[in-house]
Amino acid sequence: MAESLGYREGPTRSMGSDALITEHRVTAPLDYRRPDGEQIEVFAREYRRPGSEFEKLPWLVYLQGGPGSGGTRYGSLGGWIGEATKHARVLQLDQRGTGQSRSLNRNTLGGTPEEQAETLRRFRADSIVEDAERLRRALGAETWYSHGQSYGGFLTATYLSNHPESLAGSMLTGGLPPLTAGVDDVYRATYADVARREDEFFGWYPEDREHLAEIMRRVREADERIDGIRLRPGHVQRLGMYLGGNTRVHQLHYLLSEAFETRADGSRGLTDAFKRAVWQVFSQESTPLYTVMHESIYAEDSATDWSAWRVGRELGGYGEEDEVPRLTGEMVYPWHVETDPATAPLWEAAQIIAEDPQLGPLYDRAQLARNEVPVAACVYTDDIYVDRGLSLAAAEAIRGTSVYERSDLHHDGIAQDGAVIFRELAGRIGLPSAQ
Repeated sequence: MAESLGYREGPTRSMGSDALITEHRVTAPLDYRRPDGEQIEVFAREYRRPGSEFEKLPWLVYLQGGPGSGGTRYGSLGGWIGEATKHARVLQLDQRGTGQSRSLNRNTLGGTPEEQAETLRRFRADSIVEDAERLRRALGAETWYSHGQSYGGFLTATYLSNHPESLAGSMLTGGLPPLTAGVDDVYRATYADVARREDEFFGWYPEDREHLAEIMRRVREADERIDGIRLRPGHVQRLGMYLGGNTRVHQLHYLLSEAFETRADGSRGLTDAFKRAVWQVFSQESTPLYTVMHESIYAEDSATDWSAWRVGRELGGYGEEDEVPRLTGEMVYPWHVETDPATAPLWEAAQIIAEDPQLGPLYDRAQLARNEVPVAACVYTDDIYVDRGLSLAAAEAIRGTSVYERSDLHHDGIAQDGAVIFRELAGRIGLPSAQ
């Protein structure tokens, strides 16, 4: 079976004294509807502890956040993965379109916009789950466990829909998909979540309201450039991404309070460091699929039609014409794709995807309602990316889901308290430990 899947296993190497890593590859159809058509390579990296007792542990596939992010490249086994490797052999998947799994970007995705869009349709959750299934079979695992972080939780729900027989148990962290709401409802909820977090932030640092207002005036009135591109208020709005977790929210204060410098000619302008920070949260050079495909993760039987942009205009206060527009989180606007050099060549394909009313189902809600796989989900009370209310409704829709709620953490909870979260969820789904 492994041979028929084009399976290749790399050598096992030591990563320090506490970890072993092994690379795994399989071939997979670009389009699963045409299994004999074009093939791509899917890559994953295994992390486990040395010792025969760990070699015998069950497999756990980790489905990371995104879309468009490759598997994490670890230098040591700390935090959540340090705990996970006490329970399982952890497989970090480069989801198709990322890393070593047929990476898609402006340089590798050729063809007409229509051809590009057709290719992009093959890089959604259903195909990623089928890739994971090929790896599971190639590894000889009758069943395995899964852990989905953020978008990886959406993938987990697709996995539970399409291949529940392959899962011994599933864990989700900050990643219950909106099974009971449409895309516009998602953005109405998350705009409100971001606004509450922004207000909380300015409650800590009230002086930063004026700092932000001065920054917005500067980029509106002056020619402040980064990599030859003039900054605009909408670029600065994206600093709201810093609000999405405890591990970096206070970095936003440092950025805002240290944004200006007095130049040699006596003028006052933005520092290169601040402009670089703005550009790093705006441009998707390293993860172009995030911008191009982000709203499609909510699309099944209706077009998204740039939902975040439409809902933001409906709510008001998010337009660049506003004196100090509110900060945004994971809201992708059409001009983001059109003006970012990393994604501009894919703009027409992204527009085709946004207008497509038939991208296809992502979940089998009837199957989820009769689910028998043990599922445990960590929900964060104040999560600006995955709304709590929609998450709890999804937990109700997936039969037997055990909810572990944390009010002290945000979307980056596994980066802050990952070992504790993993132990809690592992216990709820019956994943034993070797120690």
